[in-house]
Order: sequence, then C-alpha cells, then structure tokens
Amino acid sequence: MFRGIVWIVCLWWLWMPMAIAGELGDRAAQFPNWQGKPPVRMAKGDLIYPQWMAGTWDVTSTLVEAIAPLAPDIVTPGYEVNRRYLDRSLQFQVRFQPQSPSESGLNSDGESDAPIVADRTFNGESIARAYLGPDSEVSVRVDPDNPNRQITRIPPKRQLVSVVRGRNSERLNPDRFVATEVAYQVFRTRPQIYLNEVETTTVYYRASPTRIESDQMTAIYLSPKDPNYFRANGRPVALYRYRLQLDRSTDNVS
Repeated sequence: MFRGIVWIVCLWWLWMPMAIAGELGDRAAQFPNWQGKPPVRMAKGDLIYPQWMAGTWDVTSTLVEAIAPLAPDIVTPGYEVNRRYLDRSLQFQVRFQPQSPSESGLNSDGESDAPIVADRTFNGESIARAYLGPDSEVSVRVDPDNPNRQITRIPPKRQLVSVVRGRNSERLNPDRFVATEVAYQVFRTRPQIYLNEVETTTVYYRASPTRIESDQMTAIYLSPKDPNYFRANGRPVALYRYRLQLDRSTDNVS
C-alpha cells in the first residue's frame, strides 16, 4: 500500500565502487551511516542535469539494501513491502529533455544548449507501471507553475502528493554528477493519511556515451505529525539503496 511513498521519488539509480570527493559525494560514501538530512538549499525551479543525460534511457533497477535503523522500535508501514523487492531487477524507461526546447540553440557538438531536466510525468508513470503492472491506470501530474509539486493518482482511490522542498548538486568531474532532493509527501488512501519526508541522493557516472551507471540512496524521515517523530530525533527510519544501469534507448519514444 505504501510502496508508492518510496518509488515515486526514486527515478534514477546504480553503484559507484570508487571514492567520491565533495560534500554530497562524501555523504553517499557514508551510506548507510546517516544521522540526519543532507545539506540542501530551498528548491527553486527544476533540478538541472548534465547535457550527457539528455535522451530516453532503458533502465534496469535493483534494490540491493533495505535497512530499518531504528527497528524494532520504529518501522515505517511500507518497509516490509519494499523488502520484497530486494535483489529483484525491474525494467522501465526514463527521459531527460531540454527545459525550453523552443528557446535553445546548439552547442559546438550539435546538441541543445538548453538546461536538461527530467520529464517527471513520463518518468513517474513509467516507474509506477514497473511496480504496479503495465496495465495500471496510474497517472502523474506535475504542477505547471511549480515543477517541484507532483500528484500521482493510483486507482481506485489512492493519491500521493510530493513536494520537493530542498535540493543540492555537485559536478565532481565531467563524467560524474551527484544530486540530492528532499521531498515532503502525503499519501492518501481511505481511511488513512500517511505523511513523511523522503531524501533521494544519487550518484551518476557516464560509463560511455550510451551507458550511465548510478547509485541511488533513499532515506525516509518521519513527519513532525508522526507520534514517533521526537523518538526518531531527526534520524532516518528506513534506508534503501538501488543499483541502476541506464542504456540509451533505441526506441523512438514521444
């Protein structure tokens, strides 16, 4: 039931075997020894990705770690459900595109010079169907006035509202990029409402022009309205790590 609290925010992943420099890179290397949230700035506009991430990608995603650091005292409702996906690979597509194609020019390589952003609607629905089934009627709507607010409807009567409140990013070198987002989520399913915060910290590595490898770490934090909020004392109550391989798609996806 609460699986969507995790996977809607988790859009891109995989493992980096080598040491990483930088504040966010250091945090990724310290996983799962996280004692609080990452350093972020207020989210304004959209998250900008490197130009080499532009395009449509065929993704193989595998959940390789699931940890409840405060168990048995505090365990989130979706933790045991998510553990069922350990070591299972899922396939879906994601897409990154110019933010304003009509206003962009071309750089020296003949590529668009417009900022690259995620197609959040396409990606959210693609990932949702990977979990719920290809015939699922799930729908994702991104606020046209605020790319950081996303509403996902899951038939028959479930809804997830996710608002990115903070983010940060680092370009470690031309082939490495680290990004983190912290989102506030409200998951509604009659008669329950579940609130939390989700951190998604991702390290991307361009292995070749047609392949990206990524290591994505997701942390779940309790909402101040949760009765266990003060017991958690700002620490994550669930941690997940995904290994993900993105291969440039040969499909003509519109």
